[in-house]
Amino acid sequence: MTLALPTIADVVAEVKPSVVAINTEVIAYDLFGRSFKQPGAGSGWIIDEDGLIVTNNHVIAGAETVSVTLDDGSTFPAETVRTDPLTDLAVVKINAQNLPAADTGDSHELRIGSWVVAIGNSLGLGISAKEGIISRQGVSITVSAGQTLYDLIETSAAINPGNSGGPLVNMAGEVIGITSAKIAQVGVEGMGYAISSNVAIPIIEELVQKGYVTRPWLGVVLYTIDQSAVVWYRLAVDKGVLITEVAPGSPADNAGLEAGDVIVGFDGQEITTAEELMQALHSSQIGQEVKITYWRGETKKTTSAVLVESPPP
Repeated sequence: MTLALPTIADVVAEVKPSVVAINTEVIAYDLFGRSFKQPGAGSGWIIDEDGLIVTNNHVIAGAETVSVTLDDGSTFPAETVRTDPLTDLAVVKINAQNLPAADTGDSHELRIGSWVVAIGNSLGLGISAKEGIISRQGVSITVSAGQTLYDLIETSAAINPGNSGGPLVNMAGEVIGITSAKIAQVGVEGMGYAISSNVAIPIIEELVQKGYVTRPWLGVVLYTIDQSAVVWYRLAVDKGVLITEVAPGSPADNAGLEAGDVIVGFDGQEITTAEELMQALHSSQIGQEVKITYWRGETKKTTSAVLVESPPP
């Protein structure tokens, strides 16, 4: 006999106590330079009973104050906030115990067409739920200059401002994604996105344990070459990534790279944009020796760099 799936109402009843509303205040300025406090709202979910809340980085970025309202209506100020802007994830700690932590699931077990529910503080009006299905998996979206989010879950569940940071859950009531209104606003109706749990959980664990995320580090500031860069810097190539700054003592410095060099290859991969180079770098390992192909003036060269752990922010 096949067991019936739980109803959406059962899923919401199970998960809703673990979902929180996050309210922020950001200092903004009017046309006359006068400061005022601008409120913001987002969502989060309890990952540990001792007051650890997961949300999006963009929900709390630049906030002067951050407060968390639990399902029972009680509100707590954030004691600590730890963020990873690159993956748009954050962990907020409040002084509370014995909270109803949500269960996390394996996002790789999802199938296209699977039912999911997005729960969050939609439009800042209180916790609500929206159902949908998994539309696509493994989606990559560029959300800003230099920031691309990978392995996203696309869903037909409605995701609106205020939902950011809230959980996307499967029919077992497990968190399999972290919804983001920031990347849902692509101008197309019926396409919301969530950061998959399999990507998010290792980042969250590092934020909890270290306070920041370590990645392979080269120690350069990069700029994707365009026609204006070719003319301004009198470059010999029109594709690649221009190094504008090299950190002293970094792997790039030790490899002999200099500002003005143009990287066109990284560990056997052709490089045409800064985004491609950063993705290749973050796919590498700390301690790995990588071959870098670059142009210096009219000369094409190669060098090797040993990647090290990124320094604390």
